[in-house]
Amino acid sequence: MRYKITFLISILAIFLSGCSSSESPTNTNSINKTANTIVTNTNNPLETSKTPEVSTTNNAPTIAPVVKAYCEAFVKKDEAGFRKVFSQETLKQYESDMKADKKNSLIEYFADTESPNNKLCEARNEKIEGSTALAEVRTDNAPNGVRYKFVKENGEWKWTNESPDFQSVKQSAANSNSSK
Repeated sequence: MRYKITFLISILAIFLSGCSSSESPTNTNSINKTANTIVTNTNNPLETSKTPEVSTTNNAPTIAPVVKAYCEAFVKKDEAGFRKVFSQETLKQYESDMKADKKNSLIEYFADTESPNNKLCEARNEKIEGSTALAEVRTDNAPNGVRYKFVKENGEWKWTNESPDFQSVKQSAANSNSSK
């Protein structure tokens, strides 16, 4: 009987000594920890990633009066004042588009896509290079801002219908269509 008790105690001691080891296990999970983090827009697959808003570097002291004149003329339905804001080349393009759409006035033409008000009407981040300038224009229809090109005609700054933002969209659309 003594041998049985001694044998059981030694087996128990060996078993307990194996369980009380202080060394860490060798089979740790080596998967990249960043793979398990949740990206914010993966919760909703239809949600797009919002690009951060560009900080204001200046309040467009040269271009802001042109944008204000645009908004004021649009709200007052002042056709002459509205036309005065745009460059000659841009006016020619708009007049051609107006004929195609059977519109009699530029304000009527713009009213199809723009809403005339002065709630949000500002320019910022202008960059002037000689007789051309780029500025970000923010209105109710484009609260995040759209960059437009402005040109100097007869000593006055005029708004054009050219936008690097729209050109990049057209370019990327053309590239995606050409690969089909």
